[in-house]
Amino acid sequence: MLCSKKHLVLVLGAALALAVLALAVLSGPAMAQDRLAEAISSAPLGTDPGQIPPGGEPGFLGIRGAPQVNLLLGFGWALWVGWIFSTVGAFGGIMAGVGHITIFGLGDYANTFKKTAPALNKVITDSIRVSNQWLGGASGAISSYNYYRMGRLVLLLAASLAVGSVVGSYLVPWLSAGKISLKQYIGYFGVFVLFLGFYLFYQTTPRGQARNKKAREAARAFEASIKGGGESKVDTAEMGVKVRSLSLSRIVFTFFGVEFSFNPIIPVAGGFVIAGLASFLGVGGGFLLVPFLTSVAGLPMYLVAGTSALAVLVGMITSIFSYMVVGGAPVHWPLIGAELGGVLVGSFIGPRTSKYIPEIWLKRLFVLLALYVGVRYASKGFLGFSLLPPY
Repeated sequence: MLCSKKHLVLVLGAALALAVLALAVLSGPAMAQDRLAEAISSAPLGTDPGQIPPGGEPGFLGIRGAPQVNLLLGFGWALWVGWIFSTVGAFGGIMAGVGHITIFGLGDYANTFKKTAPALNKVITDSIRVSNQWLGGASGAISSYNYYRMGRLVLLLAASLAVGSVVGSYLVPWLSAGKISLKQYIGYFGVFVLFLGFYLFYQTTPRGQARNKKAREAARAFEASIKGGGESKVDTAEMGVKVRSLSLSRIVFTFFGVEFSFNPIIPVAGGFVIAGLASFLGVGGGFLLVPFLTSVAGLPMYLVAGTSALAVLVGMITSIFSYMVVGGAPVHWPLIGAELGGVLVGSFIGPRTSKYIPEIWLKRLFVLLALYVGVRYASKGFLGFSLLPPY
């Protein structure tokens, strides 16, 4: 009976999410086209950087002379985005940002309009931000469903985070849409990712690991079950996440025989702050949720990915609606369509491969990614050039 109720909640939640996204898709383009057309008209005509060539071929967002986006490359990069996010519940939006800003050259293109057409610079920036969130949201939907079926998603914790994220995801895009330049965005993007890298590195040290004894115990039990015969032979209804007691001040659950608990008020407040920062950066927030869930909630990485994915999904749906319907951010649908296909494939693979990767190596891999992305974008945003390739 309890399982049926949980499934009903998920079905109703999915239906509501689809309704909100459908509203954004149907009502957002009219405002976005008006804003885009006005921004294009403010840009000077010509063939120099920061100008729109009158006879140029339409590219990104239909802008003449804009970069031509390779849809096959978009699919391949999005497959990586889906895998990376569904494996640890982080870096999906960040890797989507790397693709849109650097791989597809949209960051350098937007920067050419910084002085000649600031309005167009900011329209392209908002488009990058909301495009990142489309990819992270799609991966979050697929990943959270898969992890729920595997008994590796703390539904009530994710719901508590989601309650706070709704307000933060709506408020920040409403306050910042059209007000942040591409250079500012890249700089802040890099600083937050760099901070994450140092924090996750600390968690891989003996001192950092010693603080999460329960998480290590649960991780060892889960890894032993995989080595002993695979997750398919484990009774996930009994060994996976199972709520033991529920109140307004304390929720207790077990995972592979280890007991965990949390006060739901703390993740509500955390969800608000995390979603607000994530919406500002145009990413999913998993890069902040992972440290929150491993440190504040004390969860093993095997529970973090699914729990983070569901919390990110709620925040992203709200943020996408806010960017497109309230802020009028345009979207390049051919690219998004190709990328959603790649995210779908990657997000199905991630949950099925992550169980074979030791917990500490999951963290170490993303420490390297966080340091690389953080140094590159922070230096490019605040110094004007990248300290790491591609320069």
